[in-house]
Amino acid sequence: MKIEDLTAFVAVIRLQSTRLAADELGLTQPAITRRVQNFEESLGIPLLNRQTKPLKPTLMGNRVYQQCRHILREVDALSDLVAADSPPSGLLRLAVPQSLSEGSLLPALKSLSAQFPDIQPRLSSGWGEELLLRIQRQELEAAVVLFPASKQFPEGVENQPLGAVDLVVVGPKTTGTLPQRLEDCYERGWILNPEGCGFRAALQRALTEQGLPLLINLEAFGTTLQLSLIAEGRGLGLMPKPLVERHPLRDELEIYALKDFAPRSQLWLVYPNVPASQVPAIDAFAAAVAEGLDLGIAAQTGLNSKF
Repeated sequence: MKIEDLTAFVAVIRLQSTRLAADELGLTQPAITRRVQNFEESLGIPLLNRQTKPLKPTLMGNRVYQQCRHILREVDALSDLVAADSPPSGLLRLAVPQSLSEGSLLPALKSLSAQFPDIQPRLSSGWGEELLLRIQRQELEAAVVLFPASKQFPEGVENQPLGAVDLVVVGPKTTGTLPQRLEDCYERGWILNPEGCGFRAALQRALTEQGLPLLINLEAFGTTLQLSLIAEGRGLGLMPKPLVERHPLRDELEIYALKDFAPRSQLWLVYPNVPASQVPAIDAFAAAVAEGLDLGIAAQTGLNSKF
């Protein structure tokens, strides 16, 4: 019974695919298949139901899977014990919210490369719930996400608050009177991210509570594209205030201070059980993202405070 065979088996069950397991472990599909077969032979029992797609474990296979996860965690802990003082190195899979990706990914990549040249960062973006699911599946070492301060995270997902982020309604520059309430501006329509965006969901709830419809003029990804369309007068937007304040188009935009709609989100660092040697790199990543939202000091109290 070999650790690499256990690792292959756990990856196949978690990803429900030998192809995805091979991609994650940097092996070929035949190599993954051989390792799983070796593991089954060492136990003397089939662990996979090979008649189903996607692959599913047998009843005993599922019990073995749970035990293997525990074994691999202990092996990782043993490795961490001797590697904790080593500089971060190797593959590091990290992610940010889709709504922050334009301004966060490149600075975070530069920061990691400068501080930890032996790290191989793999950065991606997605909606908050999607990133949480990837954390649970251990497809990411860490992610920075935006959720309400009251967010209840799933079991097994560690979390650290990095600071509050004010969201603002944004419109084109005007010499007229600015809207004071949500009902004063909703009819102009909105330029928002597609379904799945938490900002959009917050706006939808606020409008519904007032009996107002959500009028979508345009769905678009990217801060610059959205703000360009807003500056042209094609609708209103909702996004983090620091992104608007720092943007080159700021002089062409108005921030509306609405009396009945002032949403606030919380920036969180979330992660599964990560190797201690990777902690400094993960903290640097969180700090780089938070700095773009004027939360750099808060980020320094992140993952390092857990060790």
